Amino acid sequence: MQIVIDLVAIALAYIIGSIPFGLLIVKLKTGKDIRQVESGRTGGTNAMRAAGFWAGFTVAMLDILKGAVAVWLAQWIAPEHHIVHVIAPLAAIVGHNYSIFLGERDESGKFRLRGGAGGAPSVGGAMGIWPGSILIILPLGMLTFFTVGIASITTMAVALFVTIAFAVRASQGLMPWADIWYGVGAEILLIWALRPNLKKLFEGNERIVKYSLNGWLKARKEKKGG
Repeated sequence: MQIVIDLVAIALAYIIGSIPFGLLIVKLKTGKDIRQVESGRTGGTNAMRAAGFWAGFTVAMLDILKGAVAVWLAQWIAPEHHIVHVIAPLAAIVGHNYSIFLGERDESGKFRLRGGAGGAPSVGGAMGIWPGSILIILPLGMLTFFTVGIASITTMAVALFVTIAFAVRASQGLMPWADIWYGVGAEILLIWALRPNLKKLFEGNERIVKYSLNGWLKARKEKKGG
């Protein structure tokens, strides 16, 4: 019976992660379909491109909440099974990246699920496992985003920050070593989702967000060159 309860917790986490806040908020604010804008992803960065800074910020905060709620729900449903508390936020990231609500057929007729890249829900999952992590990971993530200005680098950096923070705490006996696998699993999921961006990154063609220091410097350089 317990295995059924555990699977229910994980399935609910996936469904929560699948809620496409980016699609909903951009649609309400602009009438646009975020899947037709730039990268086509439903996360905060693309919502910012589609509907402005505050729309992107709101989407990011709601996506963070998805990851946290997935953990809290798992802790309530399966309080004695800590491994479920680690798997649930990973399921929320999978739901965010491959939303059950965003199924479609591509040009070749192949069915696929759309979504984001998973950065924000990975922050939320870490917060659900250890609430204090938000005070470390969110500022570091925002610092990376608003300086480097490349969403894919920020997304991958977030999971790295989680892994390091959890490893330090585990080495101090403040949390189970099993929690580190959340950071590792999140990093794998994020890298997998960002494969197209990594290719662009290596080619030097990855997008730079204009609201960042890097974006400002690039715009200034282009202005002087023009």
